[in-house]
Amino acid sequence: MSDSPGAGRADRPEGRGPRLVAIGTVVRAHGLRGDLKVRALTDEPARFDSLLGCVLWDPDRDVRLERRVERVRRQGEHMILKLSGVDGVDAARGLIGRLVAVGESDALPLADGQFYPWQLEGCRVETADGTRVGEVAGIERSPAHDLWVVADGVREHLVPAVPEIVVEVNLGARRVVIRPPKGRLEL
Repeated sequence: MSDSPGAGRADRPEGRGPRLVAIGTVVRAHGLRGDLKVRALTDEPARFDSLLGCVLWDPDRDVRLERRVERVRRQGEHMILKLSGVDGVDAARGLIGRLVAVGESDALPLADGQFYPWQLEGCRVETADGTRVGEVAGIERSPAHDLWVVADGVREHLVPAVPEIVVEVNLGARRVVIRPPKGRLEL
């Protein structure tokens, strides 16, 4: 299938490095030699098997550490990664919480109807009758479905990302068409 569009946080702060897609999170050190236990954020964990390199990323501070993948193995639902330059338990512990990321060009293709968050951000949103609602400013996770944050400069609307409401996404035209329930945008 693909890297999960919801879990795969992507970002490119102004003037910083290339856009990254998170495919895992370092949850703990594993052993004494610097191995990392990683929770996969992709719905295709086998993508780790052929991973040659990655970026250990702190998106809040945009700290990026490029590393070569020396070894990968699975342990239950987790991956155990040995990365170049991470030599010892203390070095591994210092990376807990970092995202394991790849460049945007290395992200796996998504199925029809799925999008990475960065692809939607900035898209113009309008209703089926052509009324401008705003632009996608972000995406919030919820247990049932994603909520797209649509801002018009004055207000923000949370638009449930469900087929009954989001009727068209045209990334080429940077346009999203929604059919919200009556009164939803007036709340």
